[in-house]
Amino acid sequence: MDKETKSLVPPGIQYIADNIKSKDNILGASKKQGAKWAEGLKLPNRAETIFFAGCGYQYSEELESLMGLIRGMDKSAVGSDLPMRLAGFQKKLGIDLAGIYRKVTVKGADSEDSPLVAAVNVLNRLGVQFGYLGEDEPCCGALLHYAGLEKEFAANAQKTYHQLKSLGVKRIIGMVPSCTYALRDLLPKAVAGYDIEVKHFVQVVLENITGRELKFPREAKVTYHDPCQLGRCLGLIDEPRRILKAIKGVELVEPEFAKGEWSTCCGGGGGFEAVFPELSQQLATNRARELAVTGAQIIVTHCPGCIMQLKTGLKELKSDIEVLDLAQVVAMAIG
Repeated sequence: MDKETKSLVPPGIQYIADNIKSKDNILGASKKQGAKWAEGLKLPNRAETIFFAGCGYQYSEELESLMGLIRGMDKSAVGSDLPMRLAGFQKKLGIDLAGIYRKVTVKGADSEDSPLVAAVNVLNRLGVQFGYLGEDEPCCGALLHYAGLEKEFAANAQKTYHQLKSLGVKRIIGMVPSCTYALRDLLPKAVAGYDIEVKHFVQVVLENITGRELKFPREAKVTYHDPCQLGRCLGLIDEPRRILKAIKGVELVEPEFAKGEWSTCCGGGGGFEAVFPELSQQLATNRARELAVTGAQIIVTHCPGCIMQLKTGLKELKSDIEVLDLAQVVAMAIG
């Protein structure tokens, strides 16, 4: 990023872009920490078909913690820009203040309940053969594209593709909608001869559940929130609903209009929440309210950013509605 371009890019986006380039993930966190969720799952770290976990899921607790800091600062007299500038500057000096804050505030999620572990368990039950690259999983760099940093995105795309090919990857099962879209649609535009097949987890599940009995542990009304990238970019709108409707005990209830291609955005994604934290929180609350009026006991979605935003919105509404990833719901239903 040249000096002139950098002056036009908000500090929050600069921070993320620098992390992708220097640490190969959006938070600049340890790759070992990111891969910790898979400990004990005995997944092969080399395979022609790999499970691509993505930054959003692997660092979800850290992201929630960091967003809490940003939103808290944004409401103060200081604002959020100055802390993000300081974080970027101090990182150059070898001091990661945001990382220190994450370590202090993140309590540590139960990895056994994480969407990633749920997804792996589902794929295993369905007989899908796959591996996981662990610390060698590259960052797709999607946020560079969404921020308009096309030169940086193209360079990262080349690096990502060559790393995947060097590890023998031929097929990818993506979890994060944004990563999956980048790997399926954006990287081929930046990499000549791109030849890796990419499918989303939802597609793989739907292809393999025919004839299987899926039963949720309890009777529950659920509503579904369409992540923007999953619905609008990957075109996967009917597929998640077909999965939910195949689960006994689940009653799907939805808003009359704000669903599918007309689903309201939760206010997260593309770095928007790091640049406009207050507006992002307002959008999260509005979307949570739209979904709450359906009378659902559970909001189901399939994006780490959406999960974080919806939880934030429900907290503002003082609602006890549960938010679950679709992978968690399927894992509970498949037994």
